[in-house]
Amino acid sequence: MGRSNETFNKKNVREKKEKKRKEKEKKKLERKESRDGNNLDDMIAYVDEYGNITSTPPDPSQKKVIKAEDIQLGVPKSQAADPADLIRKGVVTFFNDSKGYGFIKDTVTQESFFVHVNATLDQIRDNDKVIFEVMRGPKGMNAVNVKLNKEKKEAPKTLPEPGTL
Repeated sequence: MGRSNETFNKKNVREKKEKKRKEKEKKKLERKESRDGNNLDDMIAYVDEYGNITSTPPDPSQKKVIKAEDIQLGVPKSQAADPADLIRKGVVTFFNDSKGYGFIKDTVTQESFFVHVNATLDQIRDNDKVIFEVMRGPKGMNAVNVKLNKEKKEAPKTLPEPGTL
């Protein structure tokens, strides 16, 4: 008597494929039966004022009118800086003459700016009060056109010694 050409593994694989095909056909029929003509309403989603997706439509009384001219696409154009705003006052916190660089601390914002000897108009040292402009460099904001602040300072008022009046 001859052996069957079909092995157990081949028979098992064929049965699994047949079972999968029948399940797929069954699901297809279920979808077809449950489908109605107004299914589009079930697919619509709304976004509320906070950006959350909801199934309820928005309240028409809270509708806001927006003009098309008010909508900005892209990055807004930067305003040209006023030259008076670029001039700052500060104090040299560190300056190395041999290496030719240092740092200036702005007296108003307390920001620290890098300064190179080529960007100075006067010779500066540590703790000098200076006037400077800022300019964007490759690694951040740099101080340029640095010059000594030569504002006249009032001498501190001294009290007369007791008994001299």
